[in-house]
Amino acid sequence: MKTLVIKLLVLGLYLISSVTFGQITPKSTAEKFFKEYQNLGVTKSIDNLYASNKWMEFSADAVSGLKTQLDALTLDFVGKFYGYELIKEQKIGENYIFLTYVGRYDRQPIRFDFEFYKPNTTWQIHSFSFDDKFGEDLK
Repeated sequence: MKTLVIKLLVLGLYLISSVTFGQITPKSTAEKFFKEYQNLGVTKSIDNLYASNKWMEFSADAVSGLKTQLDALTLDFVGKFYGYELIKEQKIGENYIFLTYVGRYDRQPIRFDFEFYKPNTTWQIHSFSFDDKFGEDLK
């Protein structure tokens, strides 16, 4: 009986840890975006980023424009993409988070802003943008 209780306890801890550690977070979503951006390209990375938000189907034109703009960051324009790093994280309560990353390109850095919202139990992308303006981040 004691062995059964211990096995059930261990199984319960395993299940809890796998749910907790397997949870989709804003940071893991942003990091997945960058990996897909490097390996799969602009279209697939943005499609997968916005897949978490069912409301984005109503903004198809805006998402298409975003893809076009990001696709314009070519080797001839900004050079090779070397990676990314988180430079700012701002939480507004428990259900809204703003993440800013710097994308490292040959010619210049590009700022990537991700806003995530958790209306109930699951995080979803609320907004995504990028530019070369770092003034606000240096204050």
